[in-house]
Amino acid sequence: MGGHGDNYYGKHGTPQKYDPTFKGPIYDRGCTDIICCVLLVVAIVGYVVVGVVAWTHGDPRKVIHPTDSRGQFCGQQGTPNENKPFLFYFDIVKCASPLVLLEFQCPTTQICVSKCPDRYMTYLTASGNPASLQYYRNFCTPEYKGSQKAALNVLKDRECPAMLIPSTPLARRCFPAIQAKKGVIMVGNKTTYEDGWGNHRNVTELLEGAKKANVVLETRQLAMKIFEDYTVSWYWIIIGLVIAMVASLIFIVLLRFLAGIMVWVMIVMVILVLGYGIFHCYMEYAKLKGEAGSDVSLTDLGFQTDLRVYLHLRQTWLAFLIILCVLELVIVLLLIFLRKRILIAIALIKEASRAVGHVMSSLLFPLCTFFLLCLCIAYWASTAVFLSTSNEAVYKVFNESACPFSGQTCKPETFNTSNVTKLCPDAQCLFAFYGGETAYHKYLIVLQFFNVFMFFWLANFVIALGQVTLAGAFASYYWAFKKPDDMPAFPLFSARALRYHTGSLAFGSLVLAIVQVIRVILEYLDHRLKAAENKFAKFLLSCLKCCFWCLEKFIKFLNRNAYIMIAIYGTNFCTSARNAFFLLMRNIIRVAVLDKVTDFLFFLGKLLIVGSVGILAFFFFTQRIKLVQDTAPPLNYYWVPILTVIVGSYLIAHGFFSVYGMCVDTLFLCFLEDLERNDGSAEKPYFMSQDLRKLLKKTNKGQPDA
Repeated sequence: MGGHGDNYYGKHGTPQKYDPTFKGPIYDRGCTDIICCVLLVVAIVGYVVVGVVAWTHGDPRKVIHPTDSRGQFCGQQGTPNENKPFLFYFDIVKCASPLVLLEFQCPTTQICVSKCPDRYMTYLTASGNPASLQYYRNFCTPEYKGSQKAALNVLKDRECPAMLIPSTPLARRCFPAIQAKKGVIMVGNKTTYEDGWGNHRNVTELLEGAKKANVVLETRQLAMKIFEDYTVSWYWIIIGLVIAMVASLIFIVLLRFLAGIMVWVMIVMVILVLGYGIFHCYMEYAKLKGEAGSDVSLTDLGFQTDLRVYLHLRQTWLAFLIILCVLELVIVLLLIFLRKRILIAIALIKEASRAVGHVMSSLLFPLCTFFLLCLCIAYWASTAVFLSTSNEAVYKVFNESACPFSGQTCKPETFNTSNVTKLCPDAQCLFAFYGGETAYHKYLIVLQFFNVFMFFWLANFVIALGQVTLAGAFASYYWAFKKPDDMPAFPLFSARALRYHTGSLAFGSLVLAIVQVIRVILEYLDHRLKAAENKFAKFLLSCLKCCFWCLEKFIKFLNRNAYIMIAIYGTNFCTSARNAFFLLMRNIIRVAVLDKVTDFLFFLGKLLIVGSVGILAFFFFTQRIKLVQDTAPPLNYYWVPILTVIVGSYLIAHGFFSVYGMCVDTLFLCFLEDLERNDGSAEKPYFMSQDLRKLLKKTNKGQPDA
């Protein structure tokens, strides 16, 4: 770095100067960013209040069990609906509204019935036939008193549905009996139907409504099948995850003693595993040649919940083949062009191995981070469900003639004894919508937004806490001149993050959370604009999404290095971020080609563990290992345990390697500062290891490196 002049340093801050008293993470430190600490505490208290309010008003059973427009569960014992287990929609076409997904409720009157309708019928035609009317009244509201009013008035007051359609029960809800015959969508034996007002409409409108109303139910049925798969395969999944954990632990231990050999073995193994994947995909692709139905395109097939269908298509294996070939080629090219830098990266990994060896408790620390993240996810998910099910049935006063109370909210239980019926004898209290008109219900969307925001903030805070804690431990290792004699007794507590730097962690995680929430909003807007024709708006939205994605990555990188500076110097977030950024900018070449090479090597390690365990799980659950062929459990979807093992293996491997990653990043920043602070003289010796001094051709006078 000696080639840079004073002007260069002036643009990127002032290099650290020699300090004979500096021995690593400072002991005398004070609280930083106190305002952000107070803000976080207030936000957490508010989050707890929101959770309590949501749990008071919400009822998660609304998501699972059918409820009528009064909020009463169908088939519930001790209620008028005890013998009516099925939910019937007055107009299923209205279920095509986006409110279905947002409110878990169709914007149409719903009642509980003893059985679903099995015939076509309209109220206008049935009202003139006593037998038909007797059947029809099974699907009318309790307020319906027979044919006391004209038929049109009954429909206007929503006492009865305008029509009945042959339906079948699905998850205790009545859906049109839609079927396809020779490519034609039909209900029963009809392609059109009369909507109850004499208009003839296409059956496809029913299909759209049924699809939207059924989306939650299909998800629930899929979830039940997945749950069944978990119940019969959970112990095999645990065994797979234990294998991944043992493999990761063995890999880390071997990395401690054989870092150079393990890195090259890892590189070769990744290339071999990807090569086998390419070979297997090609064999499957060739085997399906000429088989019936194997040439169907993925777009024509559409989405299938049973992923085994895709494995019988040649196009699927061709896609896998291309992806693996591209990945193999990219890795080989990177290894060719970065072969010299890999040697320095290996030296850093060796140094990280020694640091981890002296702070073995750091390998278990990710378990604390994982546990706290699980708490954040559980609290967010439960609060979101309770908020989504906080809606209530709202009733309004309806009247044909002029009435001063028309449109006002009412309660069916006390309506007949209220003043409204005295002033407006023909007024009725009818279901209007499913929501609520209290201040709480009006601000539900705000509470949901706050819930999402707090989830991002707390999750980022937990990750930041883990990073500062590990950074303090590994920095204390690097700056110990005589290792491990000069190290503190409890390295993980060197930074004392919660005691002094809660505010700084809250500051950094708050900035990141704001950007992540903006990205969520942009994704939501992009989803809403999919059907729009405004190409400029779509282009602008795509640009914003790209910009904020890049911004999030940059903030994560900056935060990570700022936390390292906080752990070492105990400065506030802004000062730490500035110092870390300028330090990296003064060494931008080393950052670009060295730090990222180690990230690439760690990625190969994770890929090796996940790929090996994933291949083993694939052969086991598809019963392709003859020795244990009869041991594999019967499954609805064998991809459920396979994906679970793969994702779980990645999380386990990532947990182990994240310790190494944080160690390398910390040692890298300390290494850069070491070069700026010291010159290798007897008064200013380097703190870096002998191997690093050899690679950089640096020496400590009086301490030969030979």
